[in-house]
Parts: sequence; C-alpha cells; structure tokens
Amino acid sequence: MRRVITAADVPAGGEWIVERDALWTPVARDLARERGIRIVEVAPGETPPAPPERTVCLGADHGGFALKEQLKPWLAEAGLACLDIGVFDAQPAAYPDLAAQVAEAVATGQAAWGIMVDGAGIGSAIAANKVPGVRAALCYDKASARHSREHNHANVLTLGARLLTASQAEEVVRTWLATPFAGGRHQARVRRIMELERKYLRPVSEVGE
Repeated sequence: MRRVITAADVPAGGEWIVERDALWTPVARDLARERGIRIVEVAPGETPPAPPERTVCLGADHGGFALKEQLKPWLAEAGLACLDIGVFDAQPAAYPDLAAQVAEAVATGQAAWGIMVDGAGIGSAIAANKVPGVRAALCYDKASARHSREHNHANVLTLGARLLTASQAEEVVRTWLATPFAGGRHQARVRRIMELERKYLRPVSEVGE
C-alpha cells in the first residue's frame, strides 16, 4: 500500500527520506518546499543512503588500488559508508585527478572525510590541498595521524601504499578517524591556514600556466 504524506508528516527541516512511490498532498509538498527540506527518495524497502557525516570518500591510483580495496571492510566495520571514486583496477591512472575528486567530495559536503592512496602519498596530498576547504595530510604512523586531526583539523588523509604494510595502514586509518579536532589554541592556527587559502585564491581566468 502506497504511503500518503500529509502536512502533519513534514519535519521542521533538514533531510527527509521518503519512499519514491509515496503520494503527496499538495499542502505537504508546498510545506516541505517552504521549510527547505532536502528530500531523498528511495525505493520501497531500499536501504537509505548514508548521511554525509558517516561517509568516507575513498580513492586511489594504480599504485594504491590494492590497499584501497583492503580499506573498505575496515570502514564498514567502523560503521562508515564508503564512496569509492576509483580506480577499480590496477591499470595506470593519474593520482592528481583522483585526489582532486576525493577532495571535491569533502569540500562539497558529499563526505565528511576523504582517504586517497597512491604509491607514496605525497603527490596526492599536494593535489588535494589545491581544492579550497580541504586540509589534506600525509600520515605514516599513529602519531602523525593523531596530530593531523587533533592539531590541524585534517579532513583528507593520504597514504603511501608502497611505504606501509596493510596492518600499518589500518592502524593509521583507525587512529585518524577516531581522533577529533582539539580546537582551542589550534583553532586560531587552522583559521590562519584558511585565511592564507582565501588570500591566494584566484579565479581560474586569472591564473596562468
């Protein structure tokens, strides 16, 4: 039986998941629009999509493909959804393009965190940090993972697949995801980083090769 949505069902705001075949009264539809509600339609019985705050965007080039695949069950175990942007095999791929896609997913709010894996992790960190709003950090042990989140409020993690074993990478990822930003005196420093970003940000048309 198809659900009938009336004005009494409409929430005060935010995101609302409803069945795709639901019947709306005109008043309910207008009220949802007035309240600025983001409506997510799903098929009856379909699992609703994970909210962005529980989503990790995951990417890799050919050098990081195998490790990326190993990260997926760890993320699921942690109760996180994985937005995998590729690659999906070990064929040669350009890490700047993939790092940019991961960074853009975080910057636009599709995911709360991003993880990008290439051979060394350095190039991906450089590329991701070109995207406004992103603070990408290359981490290689628990201490660097904890510091990047606690002090620098990093929202993208880059890993070097050729520099870490699978168990070491898991340790870094688990520590990174579990560490909150400390705020306090660190907040002012992160703010300075973002001010530098705004200072040097130029429209594409003004930037030469």
